[in-house]
Amino acid sequence: MLKLLSGEIGKQKTQCLVVPVCENAGIHDDPAISSLIEETMQIKEFTGKKDDTVMLYNPANDKWERILFFGIGKRENIDAESFRNFAGKCTKQLIKKELSEIIICAPDPQKLEMKEDAVLGAILEGACLGNHIFDKYKKEKKEKPLKTVSVFTNSKIAKSLRLLPSRTETICKGTVLAREWVSMPSNEKRPDRFVRSMVKAAEKEDLSFSILDEKALKQNGMGAILAVGAGSRSKPRLLILDYNPYKNKKAPKNKKTVVLVGKGVTFDSGGINLKPGSSMDEMKMDMSGAASVAATLITLARLKHKFRVVGVIPVVENMPSGDASRPGDIIKSYSGKTIEIGNTDAEGRLILIDAMSYAIKMFKPDAMIDMATLTGACVVALGEKIAGVFSTDAQLAKDIVASGETTAERCWAMPMPEDYKKFLKSEFADINNMSSTRYGSAITAALFLSEFVEDTPWAHIDIAGPAYYKKSQDYCGAGGSGFGVRLLIDLLGNM
Repeated sequence: MLKLLSGEIGKQKTQCLVVPVCENAGIHDDPAISSLIEETMQIKEFTGKKDDTVMLYNPANDKWERILFFGIGKRENIDAESFRNFAGKCTKQLIKKELSEIIICAPDPQKLEMKEDAVLGAILEGACLGNHIFDKYKKEKKEKPLKTVSVFTNSKIAKSLRLLPSRTETICKGTVLAREWVSMPSNEKRPDRFVRSMVKAAEKEDLSFSILDEKALKQNGMGAILAVGAGSRSKPRLLILDYNPYKNKKAPKNKKTVVLVGKGVTFDSGGINLKPGSSMDEMKMDMSGAASVAATLITLARLKHKFRVVGVIPVVENMPSGDASRPGDIIKSYSGKTIEIGNTDAEGRLILIDAMSYAIKMFKPDAMIDMATLTGACVVALGEKIAGVFSTDAQLAKDIVASGETTAERCWAMPMPEDYKKFLKSEFADINNMSSTRYGSAITAALFLSEFVEDTPWAHIDIAGPAYYKKSQDYCGAGGSGFGVRLLIDLLGNM
């Protein structure tokens, strides 16, 4: 639980008071806190450098059991992400002390030349996300999350931002929900089961839903989704989650609808073009786009978002078998275009195009955004912490990048050169799902998708890098990161 506190810090009872300390400047406006920092800076081993820590036990104030001073570096290098990282790291550290609650002393935003909501929001986010422990499959639960994280600030800020803790907690819970779906092993989330899990979470909110099973997919001519799922005993599904605030009231004249499409491959073996075995265990994360889209819809409903958002989520398992699609097969997509399968491991783009074509026909969106762990090439280009953005709409791409800066779910706008489409040419079908060159394959994958969006403003976010962490990060454990939930909430909130 997140809280804001104000008043006199000396009267606040806590198991641990956490004080961020700047290396070369005072950043607190409370004299009592500044005095504590001055005393602590006399310790030679502590200078306030990034990640320096000093823990004092049984301080003079009997309201506090301990004080943790935490260095955050030089003031000129501090931004909102610095506070997320700080809050996440100190929360993880204090979980190991088996505490149940802490108070974090927020700095004075004016001394940092930052906005109040940016500083406090980042601290609340980092603490809440760092407080998540994924131990569902462990018999022995070695650690317990903190029950309460409070942030102390002055009364004026606490009053003006009184709704910030609950909003931040709602968004972070959505991120954690996506994380847990991604980290779940594939045997626990085959397509039908994963869809049931998303529906179960959605049913608790103001969301309507519908599911297209294998029979409905065939009736609708969704040959691309069916081709990818053909090799698995667990048959594909298409889930539609609809958040529609207009349904019980008169819609405004400027009624808006945005569609989010999420790739949901619950396990990707590569199909007949079998992947190498070295990292196949991580292919449980190939449904990260679906997880983030579903969690975003659930979060929007909790926040009572202002306009209609529809999540269209194709869910399949890509497996080799006697029924699996083969390289060289030609399939017919929902749009009517035929596709030659150049490689069965280029499956994500196939399920996305049927979902996108269906979404355009059924919902006529003002904008459409797909999120997918689509290409290893995007990871090669941008690394494991930045998503690639490909768009037919320059302003939409710019807005996504801006929201990435705000939330630290970083994105980078990538090119979509028209002449690269020649690499997708097929001699036998309308288009090939595999480029004829191995270079620029993140671009050619996006260009393949663009052939199915018609005139709808559209953006594709390739999250193959940041969707999953092999090692624990400052405010995220190893496994699913929940990347995209905070990004999309910020983006949609500014539309």
